[in-house]
Amino acid sequence: MDNSISEKDRKITGRITRLLEIIDILRAPDGCPWDREQTPATVKKYILEECYELADAIDQEEPGEVCEELGDIFFMLLFIGRMYEENNDFEIARSLELIEEKMIRRHPHIFADVKVNGTSDVTANWQNIKAQEARESGKKHSVLGNLPKALPALQRAFRVGERASRVDFDWKHASELWDKLEEEKQELRQAVDGGSTQQIEEELGDLLFTVSNLARKLGINPEEALQKAVAKFTRRFHAMEKLLEEQGTLLPGAPADIMDNAWEEVKKGQ
Repeated sequence: MDNSISEKDRKITGRITRLLEIIDILRAPDGCPWDREQTPATVKKYILEECYELADAIDQEEPGEVCEELGDIFFMLLFIGRMYEENNDFEIARSLELIEEKMIRRHPHIFADVKVNGTSDVTANWQNIKAQEARESGKKHSVLGNLPKALPALQRAFRVGERASRVDFDWKHASELWDKLEEEKQELRQAVDGGSTQQIEEELGDLLFTVSNLARKLGINPEEALQKAVAKFTRRFHAMEKLLEEQGTLLPGAPADIMDNAWEEVKKGQ
């Protein structure tokens, strides 16, 4: 293996080093008051925000925006890592070493002599290796894994169904889910008629979970589909507001029939 470092990689190493220097300056006794007060717990929310902003930039197919958002995430990761180093909990280098070891260990078809016949074999090997790692560390292993509870619920539902399907705990065809969908809709209607908020919430959750599984069987990520639907609604609503304003009508206060007519007109144009 060629251990030489390309000029491009030297630049990356240099930039990371400089970013760590900036973090040290910000965290120094005479540094920025805000940065000095932060803890991993107080900044963890920003990681999620930055990841969502990166996802938006990718969806918009704007490489310049992706470049900038990646930088924000790099900073937050190093910032959190530095705080743990300050407490002598671990070193950032150890985090990098662990992921290096993990990637090599979980790709034996690349770094060892395991043979695979496509993506399905790679996925199966990955899951088997994860299970073995859990057993060796004394952790309880589940096919469902340890999906973060902070994941958006629809995305988490999608991933749970996806993982259950790996052991064939799944519907064989998407068509089978139509009956299940009708069943859940009927149970929701009954709960609404019954008037129990707790029961309504449970049945609504079951319906949404079934929808997520239907999406998965159709090859659609429900989280992304819903994001696009919300974006479409928002775009049309803004256009409706503009149209109403041009007609001399402002929201709130517009009659329902006027809004409906404007909405239908906007839909025709989009």
